[in-house]
Parts: sequence; C-alpha cells; structure tokens
Amino acid sequence: MDHKASTLEQLSKHGAAISQKNALVGFDGFVDRMTSVVNKRFGQGDKFERIETIEIFGSRVLEAAGKSTNFELYVNFEKIGGNGPIMANALLNAGANTRYVGALGDQSVHPVFSEFAKRTNAVSVVDPGVTHALEFADGKVMLGKMATLEDLTYEAILRHVGEGEFFDLLSRQDLISMVNWTMIPNMTKLFSDMLDHVIPNLPPRDSKHYFFDLADPVKRPKGEIETALRTIARFQNYGDVTLGLNLTESKQVTQILGQPEVKADSDGLQSMASHIRNELSIGCVVIHPKETAACATKEDTCCITGPYTEDPKITTGAGDHFNAGFAVAQLLGFTLEACLTVGVCFSGHYVRTGDSPSLTHIQTFIRNWKDD
Repeated sequence: MDHKASTLEQLSKHGAAISQKNALVGFDGFVDRMTSVVNKRFGQGDKFERIETIEIFGSRVLEAAGKSTNFELYVNFEKIGGNGPIMANALLNAGANTRYVGALGDQSVHPVFSEFAKRTNAVSVVDPGVTHALEFADGKVMLGKMATLEDLTYEAILRHVGEGEFFDLLSRQDLISMVNWTMIPNMTKLFSDMLDHVIPNLPPRDSKHYFFDLADPVKRPKGEIETALRTIARFQNYGDVTLGLNLTESKQVTQILGQPEVKADSDGLQSMASHIRNELSIGCVVIHPKETAACATKEDTCCITGPYTEDPKITTGAGDHFNAGFAVAQLLGFTLEACLTVGVCFSGHYVRTGDSPSLTHIQTFIRNWKDD
C-alpha cells in the first residue's frame, strides 16, 4: 500500500478522534499588513500602479545611494500573522480543541485577532508585532516591527492568567506548541521558567506532545541558538518532543551541532534529521523543504515527495500549515509516512487555496493528488 492509500485509511479510521484532542499554541502574534509600493499615482485611494518586482524596487533603492528617496506604501488589507496564530488557526480548522496564549494585544485584543481570540479562548499577553509585507509579483519583502515582543515573558503570562490557571491550562493539553523562537527575545528564558516551575508538575496523560519551530534564526548568534536547542531538548523528559525545520534552518542547526553537511536529497534529509535528533536526544525531527519532507525518530526515518506547485496562491504560512498537519497526524497516532503525508497536504491545500483545510479537505486533496 502506498503512502497516500495508507494515509487515507488512517484518516478514515482515526480522523474523527481529533475532536477529542487538546492543543495549546503560543506565543507570538503579528498584524500582517499586505502592502503595495506605489510606482505611479493616478488619483486617491487605490488609483495607482504598483512597483511590480523586487528587482525593480531594489534598483530604485540602489539608485538612491548617496542621495535620498521616498516610497509610498499602500496597505491593501490586514490579516492575522505570526507562526503561532497561523498554526493554531490550522489546528482549529482540523478539528482540534485549540487554545492560544500570546501577543494578541495588551489592554485589549487587536481587532485583527478578534474572531481568532474568541475561537481559541485566548490569553492575550502583550501587543502584537507588525509586519509590513511588501508584495511584488516575484515575492515579498517583510519589514517587521517587534519591540512589543520584548515584554513577552513567563511573568507577563502569569500577570494575565495567574499561575494556578496557567498550570491547569497546560495540564489539559495533548499538544503544546511553542513557535517563533527567533522573534521573541526572551523565549529561551520562558522555556526555562516553564521547565523549572510548571512542566515537571503536570499530571500524566496517555501521550504528551511538544512541538517547536525556530522560525528562521539566522539573525541570532550561534551560541543563543544552541542554548535554545539544548533547552528545548529538556522537554523530552516530560513528553515527546518534535522539532520542525525548513531546509535552511536544518542546515544551520546541523552546522551549530557540529554535524557534517550532507546533500539535500532523500537520503541526505533523512540523515540530517537523524543526526539532529540523535544529538539532541529528542523524539522527532522533521525537515520540510518545498518539494519534499523527511523526518527521523529513534526507531525509523522517512522521506516523501510532496505535491509541489509552481503557481501558489499564497506562500506565507505554508510552513506553519505543514507543522499543524504533521502535529495533527502525530496526535492521532499515525505512522511516520502518514504524518509527513498529512503535513505536505496541509501546506499543499493552503498554498493553492489560501484557506486552512479540514481533515475532509485533506482526504479529498489526497484522492486528487496526481504524482508528476
């Protein structure tokens, strides 16, 4: 039986059980402002021609060297942003009982998160960051403002929810996902505080999953990244830890951990995932390039080719949807191959439609998936 048929069988038998699974996601939050850069204006409002490509925009910036220039930014719309909210939204649509804790607003929830906060019964801790996503025909330039995330700490969470209530909230979860380490300056300390004060005292559950995603840590010093990885590894004492990485992140982590560089083919990806997992002594490492996905546990490794498209409707958030799909399949006890299949189908559906899928959507997607 191939991986698609096997995954369909597992979804058919066990997919409904996702409604009995509890997930907590944190801790970031961004207001994404999808923005055009004006080239020529013909009137007020949206009466303009945008700069079409990053290459043209870049040349205009370079032409201003030694002089000065200005660009008009036009915000087309605002949407929910941040690795945590996007992953949580995907878990919600898959049917998991999902709670959120994070940067959705300090004194009040930012309007862009209003419906999301209601659906997740969210604990909002600090104001969200803001991302101006400059959209071009050939990609995006993301300009982030994230000073508010400096105030996101363990103490700040307790001020908003209380220690007893936070303990109770964590104790009910089958999955605790903590993502976007790179953008939250105090995240490693937050991990340590949770490990010192809460995690060891949680009551046992049939299974407890922890999911982590570094989120493009290239701007952070190598020493800080390694400390974060070693701190993440400590959660393995209290559940099953999964570290999710894209290809660039996996190469960076491999180098930091002193592992040899390998090719990014099927064997190389499995080897890289296995080396990282062995070095950290955690349950699972999953690596998800655009075209493939690979993972390693103590018992096995696996790699599949995904349903890649050269004409996506959206790409921002694809990795978060992969993570959500992979985590859902783990919660349901699927095989490694099926976990990867559900993960690539979550991202595949999302990049084609712009919507987070239900498990029914995933079943349909797999049935319609034609190999190249």
